[in-house]
Formats: sequence, structure tokens, C-alpha cells
Amino acid sequence: MFLYGKNPVLERLRVNPVSIKKIYIEKKKDLSEIVREIKKQNFYFESLESVEFLKLVKNVNAQGVAAVVDDFKYIPYDEILNDRKRIPIFLDSVTDPQNLGGIIRTLACMSGFSIVLSEYNSAHITETVLRVSSGGENYVPVAKTGNLAKAITIAKERGFWVFGAAMAEGAKNIISAELKFPLAIVFGAEGTGIRPGVMKHIDEFFFIPMDGASLSYNVAVATALFCYEIRRKMITSKNTPKNCV
Repeated sequence: MFLYGKNPVLERLRVNPVSIKKIYIEKKKDLSEIVREIKKQNFYFESLESVEFLKLVKNVNAQGVAAVVDDFKYIPYDEILNDRKRIPIFLDSVTDPQNLGGIIRTLACMSGFSIVLSEYNSAHITETVLRVSSGGENYVPVAKTGNLAKAITIAKERGFWVFGAAMAEGAKNIISAELKFPLAIVFGAEGTGIRPGVMKHIDEFFFIPMDGASLSYNVAVATALFCYEIRRKMITSKNTPKNCV
């Protein structure tokens, strides 16, 4: 698969260079930082004229650099549950690759999160997701499961407290929430939200307060707001277990 853009390629060179097979550079572009890193890693790269490069990347806005990389490596779900320093984020039917890429980028910046996707009716890690995540895929472990509801049940059996981000009956304001650990969070798709078959396995629901228009947050924005508030609480609270920060 291809990895497009300055930041995605540069971050991959720094963090996971062994996954790179080949790099293409568009001539006459200012890519000195990337070229220095490529030479530092002793990588071969090929310089192409603009017409050839745009044909190679199929007119994607690649910012003058593209790399052929290994397919994304998902990790086993059990590893997600075993890593108690990360909070699993379950994405239920989030099918937009732009949203998934945005979520990965946000979680990478915050640190301390992982992602669980469904095998079905869900976006997976594609070239578009990698481009939007801007290198974030190097820092956020991702697992896939054939049955998201069953995966949540397993997490609960392993001691996780699972809350859903939804304006459901009895939902509480996340600002005043008291967190329980280990913690996992479920986010649903825009428009449909969390599916009923998944909702019934959730321990508690929380919402983000809104004082403006009666609209709704895009799922990538909602994830960012929720996870920021959770990280803030974890850092400032005296009740947060030391192995969770």
C-alpha cells in the first residue's frame, strides 16, 4: 500500500522504517527534511518528474512524496486488553475513513489509547486513513474483532468498566463524571449512534455538554473532546491508578 504526504512518510521513517519498501520523490519540491532522513536511514529513493509522480499517486495530494509500505499490522484483541496503560476505544460502525484517520491522529497526540474496530460495517486502515492520520498509526495500536458486542463482553469479564458516548436515557455529563478503572469507551457512527445490540453491554452513558446550536458533534470531534476530558481527569485526579497514567 502507498503512504502519501510529508508528515506520514517522515514519521514512518523515524518510527518504523523497516515497513518501508520504496520511496518516491517529486522533483523540484522542497523536501530537504525528508531527503535528509532518507539518507540518514540509508534508503534508496527515486526522483520523478511531476507528470510521472502525479500519475503514480493517481493525483492524490501527496505533497511531493509517497512511499510503498507494508500493509498495516493489526494486533490481537487480547493484547489490547492486556495493556492496562491504554484505554480501549471501541468504534461501532464508524465507516468514514476520514473520521477514522482523524481519530487515530488525535489519540496519537494524547497518548494512552488503543482502538478496536469491527471486521464488518467499519472503516479499516486504508491509504486514506493513513494519510489523514498523518503518522498517528505508528503510535496507536489497533485490533479488529468479528463481534464488537462480544468483544465488549470479554472486556467486562476482564474487569473493564465500559461507558458509551451517547445521549441515552440516564446519560451523565462527562465533565462531572467519576471514572472507574480499567476503563473502555464506545463511540457510535454519525446518524445511527451506538447499535442497540452493543448498547445493552454498556455500563454507563455520558454526553458532552453543548450550549450552542442543536446539532451534533462529528464522531472524530466527539472522540477528541471525550478523550481530552478523560486524560485531563486522569492526570489531575488522585484516584487514578498509577499504572493508568
